[in-house]
Amino acid sequence: MASKETCRTELRSAVRILSDRCLYSASKWAAEQLMGIEQDPTKNTPSHTRFQRGSSSIRRRFRTAASGDPSATPSAGVSYVSTPLMAGVEEYDYGAIDNDFYLLAKSYFDCREYRRAAHVLRDQISKKAVFLRCYALYLAGEKRKEEEMIELEGPLGKSDAVNKENVSLERELSTLRKNGTIDSFCLYVYGLVLKEKGSENLARTVLVESVNSYPWNWSAWSELQSLCTTIETLNSLNLNNHWMKDFFLASAYQELRMHNESLSKYEHLQVTFSFSNYIQAQIAKAQYNLREFEVVEVIFEELLRNDPYRIEDMDMYSNVLYAKECFSALSYLAHRVFLTDKYRPESCCIIGNYYSLKGQHEKSVVYFRRALKLNKNYLSAWTLMGHEYVEMKNTSAAVDAYRRAVDINPCDYRAWYGLGQAYEMMVMPFYALHYFKKSVFLQPNDSRLWIAMAQCYETEQLHMLEEAIKCYKRAANCNDREAIALHQLAKLHCELGHTEEAEFYYKKDLDRMEAEEREGPNMVKALMFLAKHCKSKKRFEEAEVYCTRLLDYTGPEKETAESILRGIRGEKLDVEHFPS
Repeated sequence: MASKETCRTELRSAVRILSDRCLYSASKWAAEQLMGIEQDPTKNTPSHTRFQRGSSSIRRRFRTAASGDPSATPSAGVSYVSTPLMAGVEEYDYGAIDNDFYLLAKSYFDCREYRRAAHVLRDQISKKAVFLRCYALYLAGEKRKEEEMIELEGPLGKSDAVNKENVSLERELSTLRKNGTIDSFCLYVYGLVLKEKGSENLARTVLVESVNSYPWNWSAWSELQSLCTTIETLNSLNLNNHWMKDFFLASAYQELRMHNESLSKYEHLQVTFSFSNYIQAQIAKAQYNLREFEVVEVIFEELLRNDPYRIEDMDMYSNVLYAKECFSALSYLAHRVFLTDKYRPESCCIIGNYYSLKGQHEKSVVYFRRALKLNKNYLSAWTLMGHEYVEMKNTSAAVDAYRRAVDINPCDYRAWYGLGQAYEMMVMPFYALHYFKKSVFLQPNDSRLWIAMAQCYETEQLHMLEEAIKCYKRAANCNDREAIALHQLAKLHCELGHTEEAEFYYKKDLDRMEAEEREGPNMVKALMFLAKHCKSKKRFEEAEVYCTRLLDYTGPEKETAESILRGIRGEKLDVEHFPS
């Protein structure tokens, strides 16, 4: 990793340059990473470091891979390239009058008057002015496309509307690229245009050129990441070895469901960016996908203490609170984001989760729909709304919501799983199995998906018990927290007459229930089977132990246990009187 001072200098420059070009998301990201670098207390007053206080404990608690001197060169002999900062003459390659035109255009842009901004810069030829004009035209086209979609199909409808500025932009930017007069920012816009056109290979090439030329534009990295849907594609990119590449790879690994690799990268980055809330949120996301909910909850609590008005990623925190059924914590979070900014998609999803946990599914759907009106491509809102429709037994609406989620991101295993559930409710196990297979391909370490697939194989229409057993075995090896797989494996082996295998799984299930101090019908069934099986195998002492435990229950199982004990005593007497 580059030294802290190098990163700090580069990010300070990047914040100014990106803000000046109206790339506000990238500028905000750069500023957050800038503040994530630990300040030297000997060079700063207490007021300069108060933003970073109270954050170090959690960094230490969950850091495993980061070690060594934070300012040293990276391990394994990796050397990072140095990209020249844009400043001075290179930054302002035009006169004072031209700069006045740019300032006016930027003012219009900031007021979302994109066409006015582009018009002001129509005769300007500096690279900076050309970029802002092209970017303003692109956003004007996107704005009009959204308006057409709403006019034609409503706020949540599908439409074939396109950005009508893209044709002229592609023509102009491709000419600039061929002539060698294009800069990294125009390459970024060119990449956006090509991506929307569907020319993904060329878009990747162009975006790689953009980030290699100017690596601090996180928006360009994000667009490039969205085009890397396989690890082979990611590995084929010819990227300079700048430290920003580590942020990109960590994020890309996460999207490719390589969560442990992603965690390793982020922990390495934490050596330099010790106080980065962005990195902490990404670590929480990786742990969430690994279903380590306790860790995720601790991280988000710390994030909210450091940044109490944060809304980004808080919908993920609400999912954790929902899964753990933390009513009061989710209620507090929903109230907090409502007061901060209730018209953010994340806020609407959090409130939707709150009403869902209360069982008010109709009200929950209202908020998920509101989130989608604010951002119709907000993936989790489509998926969560599908879950609500499943709860309301409205399967057709659920299928539509899940399909919209899959259209946005075909790698969203939750949407495929939801489709499987919906078709299972409609008693269409062949369709359900198809979708469960897609979900388990994307998330092979989730026991719930294997269990769902196994239950499909168990249905009367399929009745493929051997396949169901294979699925339950995979679920048992994937940390089956609901403790379903072991019992089902024992039950299915029993049905198929595999008594030895059934005994093995009933014993494992019994051991687990004892370790977790759980009682219930599954324990009774396990004890009953083991008592009968041991008696049939003449293992009378074992059988008596299981029967004795069954005597603590009331009902028919107690009577059966007494009957087995009488039978055991009878067989023992026969052995004593008539030895073989």
